[in-house]
Amino acid sequence: MTDKITPKKTKKPAKPKGLEKDLIDQVEKIAALKAQVLYAQAESENNRKRALEEAEKTRKYAIESFCQEIILVKDSLDAALVIENATLESYKDGVELTVKQLAAIFEKFNIEELDPIGETFDPNFHQAMTMIDSDEELNKILSVFQKGYKLNGRVLRPALVSVSKEKEKKA
Repeated sequence: MTDKITPKKTKKPAKPKGLEKDLIDQVEKIAALKAQVLYAQAESENNRKRALEEAEKTRKYAIESFCQEIILVKDSLDAALVIENATLESYKDGVELTVKQLAAIFEKFNIEELDPIGETFDPNFHQAMTMIDSDEELNKILSVFQKGYKLNGRVLRPALVSVSKEKEKKA
């Protein structure tokens, strides 16, 4: 005799309709949140690209206003070359006006001239070309071969100078 074992039929719990509705609501919320995340990522990428483009334009055109000002100086120099019956005095006056114009541009753009005669030598701002025996104190700048320049406190070009040194003692 064989006993047949029959599995008991288990009743599946009935799903409440409210739980199914909650599940559907949660799936819809997840889909909406995914869409918001994708939108935020796209917006972030667009902002990054815009910032890169803006930075590139800033670098490319940073000196535009300086160029517009310096073109005026070139125009003044070109005008001086066109004059046919110019005297030495008129050229000198024109050059002085052009230098004033250039000095105004330098001031506008924070370009500072280094003309260090009489100052103590500082390798951060000066480049010694020669050392000269002198009665002056040691490392005093005696002459300037070429002026230096700073832009917003940073050296663009050091001044080329001659510096005092102690006189050699004769035996």
